[in-house]
Amino acid sequence: MGKVTGFMEYGRLQEAAEAPASRVKHYREFLMHLDDGSARTQAARCMDCGIPFCNNGCPVNNIIPDWNDLVYNGHYRQALDTLHSTNNFPEFTGRICPAPCETACTLGINADAVGIKSIEHFIVDKGWESGWIKPEVITVSTGKKVAIVGSGPAGLATAQQLCRAGHAVTVFEKNDRIGGLLRYGIPDFKLEKSHIDRRVEQMQAEGVHFRTGVFIGDRTTFPSTIANWSDDVISVAQLQEQFDAIVMAGGAEQPRDLPVPGRDLQGIHFAMEFLPQQNKVNAGDKVLEQILATGKNVVVIGGGDTGSDCVGTSNRQGALSVSQFEVMPMPPEKENTAMVWPYWPLKLRTSSSHEEGCQRDWSVATKRFSGSDGKVEKIVAVRVEWRDGKMVELPDSEFEIKADLVLLAMGFVSPVQQVLASFGVDQDARGNARAATDGVKAYASSVSKIFSAGDMRRGQSLVVWAIREGRQCARAVDQYLMGASLLPA
Repeated sequence: MGKVTGFMEYGRLQEAAEAPASRVKHYREFLMHLDDGSARTQAARCMDCGIPFCNNGCPVNNIIPDWNDLVYNGHYRQALDTLHSTNNFPEFTGRICPAPCETACTLGINADAVGIKSIEHFIVDKGWESGWIKPEVITVSTGKKVAIVGSGPAGLATAQQLCRAGHAVTVFEKNDRIGGLLRYGIPDFKLEKSHIDRRVEQMQAEGVHFRTGVFIGDRTTFPSTIANWSDDVISVAQLQEQFDAIVMAGGAEQPRDLPVPGRDLQGIHFAMEFLPQQNKVNAGDKVLEQILATGKNVVVIGGGDTGSDCVGTSNRQGALSVSQFEVMPMPPEKENTAMVWPYWPLKLRTSSSHEEGCQRDWSVATKRFSGSDGKVEKIVAVRVEWRDGKMVELPDSEFEIKADLVLLAMGFVSPVQQVLASFGVDQDARGNARAATDGVKAYASSVSKIFSAGDMRRGQSLVVWAIREGRQCARAVDQYLMGASLLPA
């Protein structure tokens, strides 16, 4: 380790951030990565544990103590190589991952955990700024062709790994730009899209072929909101004929609805109807009849990350007020570390978007929406308690709140079922593509030469899990095609 007593000498340093009053006036990123000196000091806090629980807390098993030691000693290029050995896109995870590695940090038992995420952010940004991240072009071809359906983090990780194994890889994306939910789900103020663009450029130079605006399946069976996204249609049968292996790596895009009276009123939208539009506008597109929070009383229903993104976007659009409801009870402000470490704790999490302005409320269930002239004007809600795992309404607790715009951000239940039906694969009990993660048929679906990874296989999850599954799926596909694989597990 770099400094034996570092964890006793130095405190945790948060990344510098632009003030809320200033940053709500734009959609750019507002967190700044550490400078060299601060990064080395923060890396010195790593204890080099005999059992580094952070490695297991990280879904891609980043070799965290190693690159902390390298950063402390100023070996930034080697730190980048170590980081890339387990993670294809650390600039994504260094910005938007919730950092379960830090939850598992041994120092976190009785002090502030090592700032692992901020150090990762520093390493990869240093790599780009120094020109160290270049295409890794493979000159030997296997002659095998692989189709990746979906260009989110799972699809991109699968594609890059398989291309580096010598296969000819084509990525199909129904939207007009590459990136999946990274592109049209994550707001720009959390992840500027230039980070996706330069990775795509790197992968293109390595040999990955990207096709946007392509819909895989039977357009006639899909809801118009999805079928209209793409100009070109390719059937699954055509893919099976043209490629030696196919990977389904789309997202869990079926949102959870709220079927209460008044749901059909205008002004009630799913979060993923609202968020992508602003990303498109930021990219220079014109969006007709854009859903806007400007001058409106906005209520976000759902207390997770997607709800937080709706809060931040609404504030930037100039909402009159922003409220957020969560049906679950308010979590404790501080977890009982002795009870939960090294696992992810249930505790109150206040995001940067909440800091910018939001009235949060817990244990609230929506009873109905009401309005006039076909437009929503208010929400009628009730207080609830959870008893033996069941939600119970509290008597005489009904209340109303103004709502000119309601954004439903209650999570996603599964991939769009028509997508899975087009591929003809078996599904698990939650409606995801059924595929194991180990054994000789790892990531293989019930249909020959069709594999699945990421949210389409495991359900709604984190970007870091998508990258892990993409890397592991790539190894499984490589083994299927070649009989063996040198790609990391």
